Amino acid sequence: MGIEIVEGRDLVVHDNRVFTRTTKGLQPVDVIYRRIDDDFLDPLSFNSSSTLGCPGLLNAWRAGNVTLANAIGTGVADDKDVYAFVPAMIRYYLSEEPILENVPTYLAMHDKERDFICANLESLVVKSVNESGGYGMLVGPHASRAERETFRELIMANPRNFIAQPIVRLSRHPTYLDGELYGCHIDLRPYILCGEKTTIIPGGLTRVALRSGSLVVNSSQGGGSKDTWVLNE
Repeated sequence: MGIEIVEGRDLVVHDNRVFTRTTKGLQPVDVIYRRIDDDFLDPLSFNSSSTLGCPGLLNAWRAGNVTLANAIGTGVADDKDVYAFVPAMIRYYLSEEPILENVPTYLAMHDKERDFICANLESLVVKSVNESGGYGMLVGPHASRAERETFRELIMANPRNFIAQPIVRLSRHPTYLDGELYGCHIDLRPYILCGEKTTIIPGGLTRVALRSGSLVVNSSQGGGSKDTWVLNE
């Protein structure tokens, strides 16, 4: 995809401009897609003991010399409750109807929806709103009775922390693993840049669930990836 993968120590800030260290000298950086939390992004502005970020990065951002994809503060959108309100956001802010439908999402903080979730755990996926990577999740049809009961207790104890959705049957793709060919569930994440024009990046992320029958594609839960091309005339 032509995108450099760097760590904080690979970057340096001079005169409020960000550069990456290379064998050919310093190269300017205009856009950073970050994968670390706000607190660790810049030790001069946030956690002073952080060695993960880049000193001075926030000042470069304030000066308008670098764009942060996943800007500071956008972690609020990681709360999975937000997903349920996206159609209403589109209507309110854009005065348009959503083109793509949401997956039905039940919020356990609402009494009726919580009752529905607890009565249908065997057919739903339950997710903790503040976790990622496949953690804090129950896939009802694949869970044992004891696991469902544990989640029922967790939901009742802290309803705000959970949402639930019906099972979405992911597409399957032939996957060669340990000498055998399996039909494994996959999902695709294309990368699209929106500005004066919309550009699809010639690559993408296809994640694959490597456990037999699993719908969980996260690498932290035993998932893998496949090479992906975006074909363009």
